[in-house]
Amino acid sequence: MSDWPKVRLHVVTGKGGTGKSTVASALALALATRGKNVLLCEVEGRQGIARMFDVDPLPYQERRLTTGLPDDDGGRGVVHALHIDAESALLEYLSMYYRLGRAGKALDRFGVIEFATTIAPGVRDVLLTGKVYEAVQRNSRNKSAIEYDAVVLDAPPTGRITPFLNVSNELAGLAKVGPIKAQSDTMMTLFRSPRTAVHLVTVLEEMPVQETADGIAELRAARLPVGGVVVNQVRPRDLDADDLAAARAGTLDRARIEADLVEGGIAVSPALVDGLLAEAADHAERRALEDSQRRLVAGLDVPSYELPRMAGGIDLGGLYELAGHLREQGMA
Repeated sequence: MSDWPKVRLHVVTGKGGTGKSTVASALALALATRGKNVLLCEVEGRQGIARMFDVDPLPYQERRLTTGLPDDDGGRGVVHALHIDAESALLEYLSMYYRLGRAGKALDRFGVIEFATTIAPGVRDVLLTGKVYEAVQRNSRNKSAIEYDAVVLDAPPTGRITPFLNVSNELAGLAKVGPIKAQSDTMMTLFRSPRTAVHLVTVLEEMPVQETADGIAELRAARLPVGGVVVNQVRPRDLDADDLAAARAGTLDRARIEADLVEGGIAVSPALVDGLLAEAADHAERRALEDSQRRLVAGLDVPSYELPRMAGGIDLGGLYELAGHLREQGMA
C-alpha cells in the first residue's frame, strides 16, 4: 500500500547535491505499475532526465521514456517525460489564449519571449507550473492526449520551491486580473489540495537537514501540502554499536584485524593496518553524525524514506533498484 493513494502530483525538491532528480526519476519508475501512465517533468532547463536515462535531449513535447518497475505480478506501466521551458510554454499560452500563432513565433525571433519570461519571474513560474497542471487535470474528454495516473515534477531546489508553487501570491503584484491571473488562481486549488504532495530530498548532513526543516515550515506557512522526506545516499550500516564505539575510541583489536587479513590471503603490513583503523574511525564518526541527523529527520513529523548510496554512480539499473526501495517502503 502506498502512503499517498490520493496524490496525483508528486513534487520533488531538495537542496542542490542531494540527488532530487535521481529520486524524482526513481519515484516515477516506482509509480508506473501495470496499466498506469506516469509523466516525469522537469522545469530547470538542465536536460537532467535525458542524461539520467541516457536518451537524446527532450523537446517541449511528451515522449515515451521507458517502462516502470515490475509489480508483484510482473506487470509494468509506462513512464513518459516532458522537458518544460518557459519560452515554449509562453508561445503555447499566446497561441491558446490570444491566437498568436505566427505572430508569437515572430516575437520569439525578436527576443520578446525570452525578455518577457526573464523580467517577470512570477509569470515564468505560472507558465512552467501551468503545463504541469494541465497534465494532472487532463481527462478522457481530450482524446488526443494521454491521461496520466500520476505526474512527478523534478522541481526547483528547496529554497525556491514555495514561491515556485505559490504562484497566485507571487503574481499578485504583477497581474490583478486577466487570463494569467485566473490561471494561477485555478492552479492553486490543485497545489493546495490532497491531490498534491511536496516531497523533500536530503542527505544526512547538517545543512541539508536544516534546509529541509526550513522548507517544510515555509510550505506549511503557505498552506502547501508537505509529503515525505527522502533521505538519500545513506551509507551501509554494517558495524554494530560496540564496534563503532571501539572504532571511534581507537580500541579495535589490532591483532584480530591482522589475523582476519592473513586468513583472507592478504599480505599484512603495519601501514595497511594503520590505514584500516583510520578508515574505521572516520566511518564511525560519520555514522555518529548521520545518526544525529536521522533523529532530527524523525522529528519533522512527516513520513521518511531512505535510499542507499549507490557505489559507482547511478545508471538505469540503479534507478530501478532505488525505485524498488521506494516501493518497498510505501512511497509508491
